[in-house]
Amino acid sequence: MTSSLTKAARLSIGKLKPENTVFLLCDIQERFCPLIWRGETIIRTANYMTSVAKALDIPIVVTQQYTKAFGDTVPDVFTDQDHFKSCKMFEKKNFSMCTDEVKSHLNALNKKSVVLFGIEAHVCLQQTCLDLLEEGTDVHIIADGVSSQQPYDRELSLQRMSQAGAFLTTAQSAAFMLMQSAEHANFKAVSKLTVEHMKLPNEFNDAFITSGKN
Repeated sequence: MTSSLTKAARLSIGKLKPENTVFLLCDIQERFCPLIWRGETIIRTANYMTSVAKALDIPIVVTQQYTKAFGDTVPDVFTDQDHFKSCKMFEKKNFSMCTDEVKSHLNALNKKSVVLFGIEAHVCLQQTCLDLLEEGTDVHIIADGVSSQQPYDRELSLQRMSQAGAFLTTAQSAAFMLMQSAEHANFKAVSKLTVEHMKLPNEFNDAFITSGKN
């Protein structure tokens, strides 16, 4: 059956491999994050994702929206501040992360898949997602790593991005897809990160249990 799939169909499956993947961390900034619905969970999830990226040697691109107004990236997004300093960070005023500078950097990295997380889901995340999809990039949205100031904006943006062709996933699902096997050289390291992450409050999970919704 696999041999009968067209190239387009194979691409639409959306598997993740470390060597083909880059993480995009969008605008998790000091003055803006406290306004975000489930903002503490967004920071905790971002920390897990950046730690996974470090363990699996996956590059991270960070953006900051108009730093003068919204401040720097929240330090807690990275466990290792030296790792943060080693990541490429871009200032922007466009809502989309896909500025000319970022696109040039992504082209140089030459990665097929983007894992996207940050804020706000219905503005910067959504516009970034649509720009990337338009360029033919495989986009994976970390559902427990994105939010907006209003819950309905988050919910509708997730629907909009999914309808456009993005893959909705969770932080843990993406991490384990990237490893593919318990025989991965960094399985123990990522598993330890996962165990510690699961001990922390996840407001999206609590809301799901209570109401059956995200």
